[in-house]
Amino acid sequence: MAAPFSREEIRGAAAALEGVAVRTPLVEIPALSRVAGVPVFIKAEHRQPIGAFKIRGAFTALARMAPDVRAAGVLTHSSGNHGQALAWAARHFGVRAVIVMPDDSPRVKVAGVRRHGGEVVFCKRPERARVAAGIAEREGLAQVPPYEHADVILGQATCAWEVLDDMPEVATLVVPVGGGGLLAGSAVAIRASGRPTRLVAVEPEGAAKVGPALQAGQPVPLAHPHSIADGLLPAAVGALNFALFRDVVASSVTVSDEEIARAVRLLHDAGERVEPSGAVPSAAVLAGRVPSDGPIVALVTGGNVDADVYERLTVALSS
Repeated sequence: MAAPFSREEIRGAAAALEGVAVRTPLVEIPALSRVAGVPVFIKAEHRQPIGAFKIRGAFTALARMAPDVRAAGVLTHSSGNHGQALAWAARHFGVRAVIVMPDDSPRVKVAGVRRHGGEVVFCKRPERARVAAGIAEREGLAQVPPYEHADVILGQATCAWEVLDDMPEVATLVVPVGGGGLLAGSAVAIRASGRPTRLVAVEPEGAAKVGPALQAGQPVPLAHPHSIADGLLPAAVGALNFALFRDVVASSVTVSDEEIARAVRLLHDAGERVEPSGAVPSAAVLAGRVPSDGPIVALVTGGNVDADVYERLTVALSS
């Protein structure tokens, strides 16, 4: 599928994010470089204002929305980071935001949504899309899905675009996958750039969707996705996202929860506080599953993790 956005459109979205999202740095992690045998950098998206890359897609979607539609208020369903991002962006534009969240969402992410002015509605995880649709219809709110939305994907594409701009020689870009919005945006950016960068998708073993989708030629829903990486648990990748990344992804790998925990600890030792979902690409590199003939960039997508969970992951592994 041809890239839906040109390099000029991606550049325009990046320019619109100036002063909103941070142009996060590439930070070399020597311990990962030693494992890979090539320089390995993280893209530090956990340093964004809401602690995750999701600010890129949420703000872009609201900025491109018709003003009269946006003024009526917006809504999404989210396990946390997209919800925080939408609440933050809605406050920026002075509009209402309703966030439908699973009742097992991390406390830090629920608190973040509320801190940024979002109204939280809880439900069971499998019911969140249905509950969100019902509220949106009753209250006249515009839905901004967490991953399967063209403007959200355009915003997420700016993350990989920055990597390609800051490090033209990057050989391999490693991306975590939940619903596939960031993976689709990364694929769009790579294709628009014309660079030969390899795109590697990484998922938890208990929530692996890209490999089965690529094999089947279409998204394949999981019955019970599970992992400590709470931000990567949608039941399937989005159909639009799949169409955008299927011909660009070079390989798909999985990591265990134990391997994710090890990566959280390694990044902690490097001075980076990262949530399990954000550590998934680094976990794949640490496990030796990302061979590359040149520099690797692993996207660290977020750092919003409950304090007790983070302490358990870091202290337990060091003992």
